[in-house]
Amino acid sequence: MRNSSLKLRLSVLNFLEFSVWGAYLTSLGNFLSKAGLVADIGWFYAMQGIVSLFMPSVIGIIADRFIQAQKMLSLCHMLSGLFMALAGFYCMGASQIEFAPLFTLYSLAVAFFMPTIGLNNSVAFNALTKSGLDTVKDFPAIRIFGTIGFICAMLFVNFVKVDGAALQTSYMQLFVSALLSFVMCLYALTMPACPTSQAASGNWVDKLGLRAFGLLRHKRLAVFFLFSMLLGVSLQITNGYANPFISLFENIPEYADAWAAQNPNALISLSQISETLCILLIPVCLKRFGIKCVMLMSMFAWVLRFGLFGVGNPDGGLWMFILSCIVYGIAFDFFNVSGGLYVDQETSPEMRSSAQGLFMIVTNGFGATIGTLGAMFVVNHFVPHSASPELQLEGWRTSWLIFAAYALVVGILFWLIFKNPKSKTPENDKLKIDLAKAESADGGGMIDEM
Repeated sequence: MRNSSLKLRLSVLNFLEFSVWGAYLTSLGNFLSKAGLVADIGWFYAMQGIVSLFMPSVIGIIADRFIQAQKMLSLCHMLSGLFMALAGFYCMGASQIEFAPLFTLYSLAVAFFMPTIGLNNSVAFNALTKSGLDTVKDFPAIRIFGTIGFICAMLFVNFVKVDGAALQTSYMQLFVSALLSFVMCLYALTMPACPTSQAASGNWVDKLGLRAFGLLRHKRLAVFFLFSMLLGVSLQITNGYANPFISLFENIPEYADAWAAQNPNALISLSQISETLCILLIPVCLKRFGIKCVMLMSMFAWVLRFGLFGVGNPDGGLWMFILSCIVYGIAFDFFNVSGGLYVDQETSPEMRSSAQGLFMIVTNGFGATIGTLGAMFVVNHFVPHSASPELQLEGWRTSWLIFAAYALVVGILFWLIFKNPKSKTPENDKLKIDLAKAESADGGGMIDEM
């Protein structure tokens, strides 16, 4: 009964965490396009990656060493919600929305939001471990409610209108996200207390909690993090550009009356619905196939995700859009959730938050930043925004196929280079890394665990 209550509380935590993100992540590009900032969409999504280069690590270190993770989670949401609300107030009072002020306020908001994804995992993993539960078995079912929260927020901004305008095309979506952040700020304080490490050391690396970066000294983990970064390139592309792309069909007479063209956020929400089902497959797939096969499934799912967008349409080709949304569950969850679980298993509890922060750096930091800026270059090059909708559509199709080709190359390279752990026994399936011993064992060089 106690465990059921804990799982319910953690489910609500995940629901709120991802509803904050779902309120704007897939619809912000549509709003920016309507506000005359279509050429700058990539910068807004790239900023999520840029702040992820350092904020999750810094906040994770603080949570590991000084402030309990659940309190840090609360503080970050308070600050994120504040700046997101200020961004909304700026848009409300501006006769013409300018890039600089909106981008500055938005950047501050996401700077404090992005670390909360790793902190949310740390709080949940800590609570489950303290209760004697298996994170691999029990966390995915809890994480499903994060996706449900994301879906609910997406559908809310798609169908709710203010003054005749849907929230998905309005700055009001920023207020929705801010309000949910404030609720999360309060709720996070009700979570079980997370320990901080009190280990004394004269080494400044230990004092700052930077030992997690030593994970990159293990060859297999280094390769894993490298491909996590390369796969992270794909993470934000459809979040930033799928909504404006689908909305374009509304300006083409042949597709103007299609339901999908008028409700792009609702269509895209099928991607998150797919997530709820795919999360349940993660424990079985990880134990049956191992991390390599699970990651390969994700990579080739990204190929389909992009490729189907490149050839589909909201009328006769609607099934291609729907199938693209279905495979998104595998593309996103089999990478993000499985990767987080894998990193948690391979690191010690005292480095849990730092390790999750490092995973965020390489995926949502380097990977997403490179991917979003690269996607912005491709889209701005191939999609002439002043041209007719028909010509823009041709440019969009070329762009999506380029993204698909990239994902295909990454998948093939990962298949050739990364190796699963040789042993499948529970005792040896983990690296059980002791970095201090590793340093003395190899004199500071790379450890070969391939």
